[in-house]
Amino acid sequence: MQAFFTLIVVVQVLSALAIVGLVLLQHGKGADMGASFGSGASGSLFGATGSSNFLSRSTGVAAVIFFGATLALGVVGSGKKVAGGVMDNLPVSAKPATTIAAPASAPVESGTSGNQIPK
Repeated sequence: MQAFFTLIVVVQVLSALAIVGLVLLQHGKGADMGASFGSGASGSLFGATGSSNFLSRSTGVAAVIFFGATLALGVVGSGKKVAGGVMDNLPVSAKPATTIAAPASAPVESGTSGNQIPK
């Protein structure tokens, strides 16, 4: 069961990295307008129209894999019983702590400026 959980986590991390990389490779909507006025080359690896379709579909597939892995982690993790949480190790007191102890006050002597100075 632990190997299956680890496999799902690895698939989720790889799909998340793929989504980030694919989104960074895509052109924005205003990128072609700037290229038409001579501020850069508009050619790309997959051609003028093929790059947006290929990259957007790849991003969609990576997103489906990511959400599927997240759903699988939720299903696998919901059946897992955590043995001993943080709150299980705390000591139980007999009476509730409703009073707050006041700090012991030190005797003070007055200084020349009228301020109270602790001894």
